[in-house]
Amino acid sequence: MKLEEVPPVELNGTILGRVQRFKYLGHWLTENLSDVIHVEREGRWLFDATCCLWASFTQRAYNALRVQYNNAFRILMGLPRYCSASVMFADAHTDDFYAIMRKRAASQ
Repeated sequence: MKLEEVPPVELNGTILGRVQRFKYLGHWLTENLSDVIHVEREGRWLFDATCCLWASFTQRAYNALRVQYNNAFRILMGLPRYCSASVMFADAHTDDFYAIMRKRAASQ
């Protein structure tokens, strides 16, 4: 059944409206089942425990999250905005974004 073919849903005789997105248990559900909204939201909050639910997101949204993570780390370490991310993490003996995501994926 296509999304356009879904019959109206009624509650006590009132037809319920359809929405393009809905937040359920802290995760955004969209009519196209994309995780882009959730990934962007998590970018503001960095790494929430729900990121293990991500299954469908764009490379652009994923890269934006990585950039936000790197910028937050620079701020915490008092480093200039355009310093090398790889050098920054190596000097701090800290995992970078990709290492963290690999570890999270492996632990699921």
